[in-house]
Amino acid sequence: MISIELENFNIRQIMGSGQCFRMNEADADCFTVIAGKKYVEVRQKGQVVDFDCSQEDFLFFWIPYFDLDADYNRYIQAVNPRDSYLCAAAHHGQGIRILRQDLWEMLISFLISQQNNIRRIRRCIENICTQYGERIILPDGREYYGFPKPLALAAASEEDLRACNLGYRAKYVHQAALAVADGQIDLSEIRSMSYKKAREALMEIYGVGGKVADCICLFALHQLDAFPVDTHIRQVLDQHYKRGFPNRRYKGMRGVMQQYIFYYELTGIPSGDK
Repeated sequence: MISIELENFNIRQIMGSGQCFRMNEADADCFTVIAGKKYVEVRQKGQVVDFDCSQEDFLFFWIPYFDLDADYNRYIQAVNPRDSYLCAAAHHGQGIRILRQDLWEMLISFLISQQNNIRRIRRCIENICTQYGERIILPDGREYYGFPKPLALAAASEEDLRACNLGYRAKYVHQAALAVADGQIDLSEIRSMSYKKAREALMEIYGVGGKVADCICLFALHQLDAFPVDTHIRQVLDQHYKRGFPNRRYKGMRGVMQQYIFYYELTGIPSGDK
């Protein structure tokens, strides 16, 4: 068990921010997180956070994953004090961090996310993990499933994937898995690209549009200038930023601002005030 004190970290806010779909609330104080084949239980009371994992996993996997070495207060302090909407959003979601997730997992996850709600996305991803991921047994006998490898999903048919409740997205997932498995898509090459080039490369993949590409750039490649625009963000831009979002002011942190806005729209504003 690793116990540390963290500022600007709230595991519940991170879970609810739409970045990842294998994070779940086990009880009032405990959250389980599966990333690839890794598993951790996180408990938080105030700023004290417990990570139930080995020292090695914490240092070399979970610190980068949760972006714990970054100072998120500097992002909050960068918000224009005259922008009352963004100030409120940043204050409300000040415990959010941009996760550093696996590119392959995010590609498949956000292909599945299209025209889908978070609860159903979680269920679809859990279905493919249970069906095609590696079964892993914890020391106490509990089990979970790692995220499927490209070859495992490539071996599944489109019909098999539809049986996992993917719907029309099964075709996107099937084609992506085949392309990655046979080398048509080189994920290591995409990892080394700039934001602009990575976005363009991702949009060449069947089923990936601009919003999905931006989500992958932000949540897998940690390219913080990515600014995914879905219906929630579009409504905010239309209402609060009629001249456009102030991109120049927030260069290098636009994605962090997007997360504050997205989470605020989902959880922070009474529906009658929107």
